[in-house]
Amino acid sequence: MPALATRFLASLALLSLTFLPSASWSQSEDKAQGEVRKVDRDNQKITIQHGEIKSLDMPPMTMVFTVKDPALLEAAKPGDKVRFVAVREDGKFVVKAIEVAP
Repeated sequence: MPALATRFLASLALLSLTFLPSASWSQSEDKAQGEVRKVDRDNQKITIQHGEIKSLDMPPMTMVFTVKDPALLEAAKPGDKVRFVAVREDGKFVVKAIEVAP
């Protein structure tokens, strides 16, 4: 295969990956950023110091969230920078997706 065609196909593949939605959340969900302060696996909770969460009309603060799935806490540890999606369910703030920044 000519070098130009190979570079074109590699660029096309990379471009397609850029626009794929994350497996954990959809493109339309508001992703907040923060830092993990505490992980409480026994009670399925995580404390995050976060920036503004526009979808919840929430200013920056540190707060405790319940997690939708306990498996979300497996990779998180205090000090980790994270992106996450939080929603309000039954009067509680719940993290339904979280991603530890590299």
